[in-house]
Amino acid sequence: MAKTTYTHKIPVKALIFDMDGTMIDNMMIHHRAWQKKLKDLGLEMSLEEVKRDIHGVNNEIIRRLFGNRFSEKEIAQIAWDKEAAYREIYVEDITMLPGLQEFLDAAKALKIPMGIGTAAPKENAEFAIEALSLQPYFKTVVHSDMVQRGKPDPQVFEMVAEHLNIKLSESLIFEDSPTGAKAAANGNSKSIILTTTHSASEFSTIPAIQHFMPDYTHIKLSKGIRDLFYIEY
Repeated sequence: MAKTTYTHKIPVKALIFDMDGTMIDNMMIHHRAWQKKLKDLGLEMSLEEVKRDIHGVNNEIIRRLFGNRFSEKEIAQIAWDKEAAYREIYVEDITMLPGLQEFLDAAKALKIPMGIGTAAPKENAEFAIEALSLQPYFKTVVHSDMVQRGKPDPQVFEMVAEHLNIKLSESLIFEDSPTGAKAAANGNSKSIILTTTHSASEFSTIPAIQHFMPDYTHIKLSKGIRDLFYIEY
């Protein structure tokens, strides 16, 4: 096996992870669950249209697509039904992206502060964390039920940084979507993009992206001085 050569180093004080598409390759399951639910509601969308247009917090998605058609109670039920279907489909197959377990183990050994900032609802975040035994790695998890503004607003990442007691600009954010990358940039934070769902060309107008990668197998961590760490790729 050829030895990996690392030519770039990014200084950071903390790591923040999006979840869906970033830690687990589950976005196509979400897309298909949305496609089915929207069809039930009378809205036919292709998978490409769902992939392009369905992003953010569930209640925002439903309002954006249907305006005032549904009451708040109905919106909550639609979102619940869709997410319950997602968990039922995925429970037997959920796995971390290649290399992530080793990357998290290395970060934990170096005592790098880590948090999760996800647009997923509380139930989905807890589902993934429990299924993958992620509790020991993360000091904080911020999910959609805790924020008022969804991505590309950086609020979810700002809350994670606050809980980690760092400046958001001193963290590095792992994301997979243009909307999430915009949220990172809007929070003055650098990002690394997992190309599980979108191609690199879809991020061409978004600043502060450091690197694109399919998984975590060719990236490593090292200790700097004081509370500084380096991500090498």
